[in-house]
Amino acid sequence: MQASNIARAWFGATALVVIAGLAAQIPVSAGTTGGTFQTPAGRVANLLAFFTIDSNILVGVGSLLLALGVAGRSTLAGVLRLTGLIGITVTGVVFQVALADLYELHGWAVFADTMLHKVSPLMCVAGWLLFGPRGQLSWRALWWSLLYPLGWLAVTLVRGVMIGFYPYPFVDPGINGYGGVAFNCVLIGVLFTGLAAAAVGFDRTFTRRDERDELLDDELAPDPAESVERVRDAGAH
Repeated sequence: MQASNIARAWFGATALVVIAGLAAQIPVSAGTTGGTFQTPAGRVANLLAFFTIDSNILVGVGSLLLALGVAGRSTLAGVLRLTGLIGITVTGVVFQVALADLYELHGWAVFADTMLHKVSPLMCVAGWLLFGPRGQLSWRALWWSLLYPLGWLAVTLVRGVMIGFYPYPFVDPGINGYGGVAFNCVLIGVLFTGLAAAAVGFDRTFTRRDERDELLDDELAPDPAESVERVRDAGAH
C-alpha cells in the first residue's frame, strides 16, 4: 500500500512539473515578438507545433491518470504511456544534443525550459523505471505509438510549406535541404522505435518475472486448511 502511494505521489509530481512548465511557457511565448506569428494568440497556438510541448502534454495526461489511479491496462492506456515515455525521452536527448545552445533564455523562459526539457524527462523515465506500472506495454502499443512521431512530422512538413515555419532547424528544408531533413527524421525515427522496443521488452521481461515470483509464492504458501488440521492433531496429543 505504501509503495502504491509513493508511486501515485511521484506521478502526481510529474504532472505538476509539466503543468508548471506549460504555465510558464505560455506567457513567455505570447510575449515574444518578431517571429512568424504577429499576435499573442497565434504564438500561443503555435506551441502545439513543437514536439517538446506535445510530448509533455502526453506525459502530463498519462501521469495525472496514473496519480488518480484510473489509467487502467487497456491498449489505449499502454499507447498513451509508451508514447509519452518515448516522446519525452527523445525530447530530452535531441534537446541536449542539438538544441540546448541555440537560444539564450532569460527569466521565466529559463524556468519553462528547465521544467519541459530536463525535469519532466528525468521524472517520467525515473517514474517508469521505478514504478511502472508493469504489464501496461505491448508490441501492439508500440506500433500504435509510432503514429505520434509520423503524424507530427507529416503535419510539420506540410504546414511548413504552407506558412514557412518549422519549429526546429533539423526539419527545416531551407537549412538542411530535403535530403538532410529526411536523414534527420530517419535518425530520430530509428531512435524512437529502438527506445520503444527496448521499453516494451523491459516491461514484458519484468512482468513475466513478477508473475513467476507470485506463482512461486502461491505454491510455497501453506494451505490454511492443512494448517488448521495440524493444529488439531497437535492438540490431540
